[in-house]
Amino acid sequence: MRLIFAFVPTPTHMAFDFLSAQAAIEKAILQLELGEKPVELYEPIHYIMSLGGKRMRPMLVLLGKYAVSGSWQETVPAAIVVEMFHNFTLLHDDVMDKAPLRRGKPTVHVKWNENIALLSGDAMLVKTYEHLMNHVPATILPALLRRFCQTAIQVCEGQQMDMNFEQLKRVSMEEYLAMIRLKTAVLLGFSLEMGALLGGASSHTIDKLYEFGIQLGIGFQLKDDMLDVYGEPDKFGKQVGGDIIANKKTYLLIRALEKANAMQTRELDYWLSVESFDPQTKIDAVKEIYDQLHVQQDAENIMNQYFERGFTTLAEAGLAPERYETLYCFARSIIEREK
Repeated sequence: MRLIFAFVPTPTHMAFDFLSAQAAIEKAILQLELGEKPVELYEPIHYIMSLGGKRMRPMLVLLGKYAVSGSWQETVPAAIVVEMFHNFTLLHDDVMDKAPLRRGKPTVHVKWNENIALLSGDAMLVKTYEHLMNHVPATILPALLRRFCQTAIQVCEGQQMDMNFEQLKRVSMEEYLAMIRLKTAVLLGFSLEMGALLGGASSHTIDKLYEFGIQLGIGFQLKDDMLDVYGEPDKFGKQVGGDIIANKKTYLLIRALEKANAMQTRELDYWLSVESFDPQTKIDAVKEIYDQLHVQQDAENIMNQYFERGFTTLAEAGLAPERYETLYCFARSIIEREK
């Protein structure tokens, strides 16, 4: 098992053992009954679920449950729902983005083909709903299912916005932040909300934890934007510069277009419009402009603003000090991540 988060609990944090929680999540994933035949349908699901990853979303479910009740172990099976849904979106996203790598390994559509990736993703989504119904108490299932459906459609809306942006010459920062809120942040918010619901929290606490997850998610995506350009390939696990190649309207590109002089704007527009190019040449040229305009520092600044807003919201949730500290330290590990 690959351990992702570097935070090691000190004695004041021993009520939540991150290493034990990670191990429990991995064990539950290995025990998933996802189906066997036809092998072309189910093997890709087993494959992408076995690739590891941060497991951040199920960890947030456990943290949400722990934050309001002081326990998490019994919530592990239900927490796998958000990891299954997240990996379903990756199967389809990788086809849309024509991504060659996922977590350092060939993507499903590369290892098999696009049709298999799409159909396996469809089956995976159905299995996600089945798993949710099997592992959530009947008393809260309707409410949780309703919120999960709302979240799932918001993620799809965010993905469509992201694809629409690829065809546009300009996207405003407001539009971009709205997109990443949907595509990335709402699932993190829902993960904490799910844990808090399972723990019987008050509506005030649930709302504050959800909003903390939203701010965390936006900061997380801004960090991902930076890592896509400036991350180390052997750590990042995806193609570095993939966003540049695909003309993704990330914070870095939007900010560069805002700050660029006439010559830099012409060069950025050239790379956004050219259809035949050497990928590495394009990456290097766009990255050089980013460096000239210091947009990486701008991204770090706004990322930290979102994390600070999240910490302010978390402080308003009314958690016991040691539980607040546990969620705070988890968020810090996300800020400091290198992949």
